[in-house]
Amino acid sequence: MKTNNEIKEIAIQVIKKEKKAIEKLEKYVDNDFSEAVKTIFSTKGRVIITGIGKSANIGMKIVSTLNSTGTPAIFMHAADAIHGDLGIIQNDDVIICISKSGNTPEIKALIPLIKNTSNPLIAIVGNTESFLATQADLVLNTTVDEEADPNNLAPTTSTTAQLVMGDALAVALLQCRKFTAQDFAKYHPGGALGKQLYLRVEDLYKQNDRPMVTPTTGVRDIILEMTSKRLGCAVVVQNDRVEGIITDGDLRRMMKANDSFAHLQAKDIMTVSPKTISEGEYATKALAMMRTSSITQLIVADNENRYLGVVHLHDILREGIL
Repeated sequence: MKTNNEIKEIAIQVIKKEKKAIEKLEKYVDNDFSEAVKTIFSTKGRVIITGIGKSANIGMKIVSTLNSTGTPAIFMHAADAIHGDLGIIQNDDVIICISKSGNTPEIKALIPLIKNTSNPLIAIVGNTESFLATQADLVLNTTVDEEADPNNLAPTTSTTAQLVMGDALAVALLQCRKFTAQDFAKYHPGGALGKQLYLRVEDLYKQNDRPMVTPTTGVRDIILEMTSKRLGCAVVVQNDRVEGIITDGDLRRMMKANDSFAHLQAKDIMTVSPKTISEGEYATKALAMMRTSSITQLIVADNENRYLGVVHLHDILREGIL
């Protein structure tokens, strides 16, 4: 068994080799890459990605990335394509074929069939002299010097290069489409990522009680209001407008500063001009404001400072937004 240091050294060498392969891709980004982006951008159809073996796995990931960033894409396995799945291809589709060697039997059998459809063929290939490269309309070069394993056999640096080239395509298309965070949210409605992009304050605060006192409310009633509403605060309101806020911290400071506080009212201990947020703002903005000000709740108010409610840090964290 290898020692800890030997194992760490193996990992470092793998990372270095893959890093070198990725850096080498920069010089392969040429006019064919630009034309590939333009071809995909202008098509009325979809991107059909095909490959076999580990290249097929990379192809499926690139399909997912394209679909999630506004470019419709479908994966077609090269082996299945020559046994009926070729019917997936429609007239306006663009075909991307991924292969390290570009000379596997399945690829050699498939490429002439694709050429018969007259659909544009883009190759992501690690051998620019291969059958695939010579038959493709556009070639994205992903040649690597060596794989990361000591036998130079296991697809490692080569598949990493394919994946990075696919990401470069997807991001270039994303920017050509002027794909916004709001567009992204349409394709990612579930999970924490989607919630960061669409969840708003109004989706959170309405489930909470509205702790509220007036400027002349006494300390006893302030404490009762805070404890009954369980948000760690009471909002001081006059004529429906926010005047201030009283938090647990304000109560502690009051007790330290006064031996007797039965005579005190909300106006005597409140924090004036408290932080507020509009109900239409994103929950992520509310979280950022809380972090910046080191607070756990925000008053929700309209543009005329009318009191609507309170959004608490726990409301945001409960939704998985960190």
